[in-house]
Amino acid sequence: MTSITRTLTLSLGVAATAIFVAAFVMVIYLDLVRDRAMASCQAVTTILDRATVIDPVRGLSVRSTDDLDELRSGSPNVWYVVSYDGVMIEFGRERRPPLPFSLPYNGPIGRSLVKTLNQQSSFCLNIVQSGAFELVVMVGGAEVGIGDIAKAFVLRNRLDLLLMVVSFAAVVATGVFLSARFVARSIGRVTRLALAIEPTAPRASIPLDDVPVELKPLVSALNRAFHEIDAYVQTQRRFLGNAAHQLRTPLTLLRAKIEDVTEPGLKAELVRDLRRLTSLVSAMLDLARLQDHVIEKKPIDLAALTREVLADFSPSALDAGMELSLEQAEQGPIIVHGVEAAIRSALANLVSNALIHARGAGRIVADVGYASVAISDDGPGILASPEGKLVEPFQTGDAGKEGSGLGLSIVQEIMAAHGGTLTITSTPGRGTTACLRFPEALASTPGESKSRNVEAM
Repeated sequence: MTSITRTLTLSLGVAATAIFVAAFVMVIYLDLVRDRAMASCQAVTTILDRATVIDPVRGLSVRSTDDLDELRSGSPNVWYVVSYDGVMIEFGRERRPPLPFSLPYNGPIGRSLVKTLNQQSSFCLNIVQSGAFELVVMVGGAEVGIGDIAKAFVLRNRLDLLLMVVSFAAVVATGVFLSARFVARSIGRVTRLALAIEPTAPRASIPLDDVPVELKPLVSALNRAFHEIDAYVQTQRRFLGNAAHQLRTPLTLLRAKIEDVTEPGLKAELVRDLRRLTSLVSAMLDLARLQDHVIEKKPIDLAALTREVLADFSPSALDAGMELSLEQAEQGPIIVHGVEAAIRSALANLVSNALIHARGAGRIVADVGYASVAISDDGPGILASPEGKLVEPFQTGDAGKEGSGLGLSIVQEIMAAHGGTLTITSTPGRGTTACLRFPEALASTPGESKSRNVEAM
């Protein structure tokens, strides 16, 4: 994709070059309009000046140059006289008209047009000081074109033109630099405004008052896209929450009817299936609530909350033939800041996930440390999975096992909302550990990344 800065630089450079060329042509044209004869005089005397050589040993000479040869061939009536220190070189003497003075001529320094003795034509006279003597150049009958006049103009004013080109280039470069900086700062300001929008609240928009006029159509389109995305997301969230609410009533009735089943094997299987379905519905409802509400954090005793969650799952663990245990490295309350219902849901999801998927495990341990809690099992572990795959919705880590696949996704959302992390490590044949670390723990290890991390070993 083309860079805006590069395009701006090229555009300004081309425009500046065009302006400079146009100004140069205009100067030449005005010079011709003002006095074509004097402009031609300046051109031919410049050609002769460049061809004239004054050597201390060889004396005065007029060497052959491309410009002088072109002047001779293109002007059949041209004649010229060059004199210095009494030495005179003449070309086209037979075409030279009578002059109003004798040769060699010594006069005031300068360039002028002089009438011939018969007043029927004029010739160009240029006298310059060269060392101790004057170099006198007379030219008549010359026919010069616009190219010769332009070249003579450049040679005559080369220092002034060089200074003007350098100044013009400096002004253009400064303008390009400032324009590029302005464009970059404008885009950067809009980018910062866009990044300030919370991903969980796309209904916010970029204020148009802080946006340059050129970028307002783009920002307006972005705001419209944000609003449409937000409307779609809100619709999906409402549908998810409503569906979860609607499913709770039939699940309650189904649970009551399962109690009437007399066959133990069928009853146990129905209870297990109902537990999975209830977990799925609860997960959907928790996710909808988490996405729709702003979290208000309060001090929570993480150890006491973990103990309560384990107690809630004790009957389920007993049915599954597993042992639930709590290990706490530090005695007393372990305080973290967050929403109790959300953290409880996260812990419940991890324990439920272990009960459902860690088949063959004999023990599930909740290890509470400083602002962190790890749920570990001694089950078969999780098969190798790409990083981050396990916390995607509807990913269970094993296609052969049943489950909603929403639990870890919900836990990740909860921890992200609390500024914490979810880390999963698993060793096939030795079990899986899911660790929740809250901001208080992350602050004590500044070298550790705060980004969400999922690993499978």
